[in-house]
Amino acid sequence: MTKTTQPPAALPPGQRQIDFFPRFGRRTDQPPPTVSAHPTVVFGGALTTPIELAVDEIVGADRRELDAAFHCVAGWSVTDLAWEGVAFATVYQRYVAPALVPGTVVTHVLVRGLDGEHFVAELNDLLAEDVLLADRLGGRPLDGDHGAPLRLVNPAQYGYANIKHVCRIDVLTSAPQAGSPALVDRLLQSHPRARVWEEERHGTVPGWLIRPVYRAIKTLMLASARQRSLQRERG
Repeated sequence: MTKTTQPPAALPPGQRQIDFFPRFGRRTDQPPPTVSAHPTVVFGGALTTPIELAVDEIVGADRRELDAAFHCVAGWSVTDLAWEGVAFATVYQRYVAPALVPGTVVTHVLVRGLDGEHFVAELNDLLAEDVLLADRLGGRPLDGDHGAPLRLVNPAQYGYANIKHVCRIDVLTSAPQAGSPALVDRLLQSHPRARVWEEERHGTVPGWLIRPVYRAIKTLMLASARQRSLQRERG
């Protein structure tokens, strides 16, 4: 099993380090989604026919380790997380590329989770060496808080691009057309690249300008997450 360790570096702009890894997202008031005993992922989009693979088969013998930091768009970061899984590039080259409709040029990838979240990434972003489909964290299988049975891990992108509970991956020949978002979605509009070092927090507002909004969200969210963590420890 190979291991990749990101070199130590200063935190990206606008980030502050915290000492625990909370469950985050828009649905933290709900329990994590139920995972089947034999979870699978469906690959679709511009393929000759969809492919359904067991999570165990996806990771297979190509398991690798990645020590990396995780950066939430709300402004907190956790360092030295030990992920295990398979490189997204390996899965793409082994299963997806041979099944493409002849002549297809893939530009984007739509990743969906069992919790209803999704993100459309540029293919080149996901083919980076440090992007995993991870099934383990800290030497243990992923739990519900952190994306069981499989999650996308891309340290170069904010947390909202690191989809949890991955259940479907569609390859696309162009970015999908965006509908008209609700007001709250416009206020917290995600950036299509979500790169942490470029501080791409918002789709239209500069990162430095939107920081105070996310910082306020972070304060409330972390307080709630810390309380839930303490309650679990107390049993």
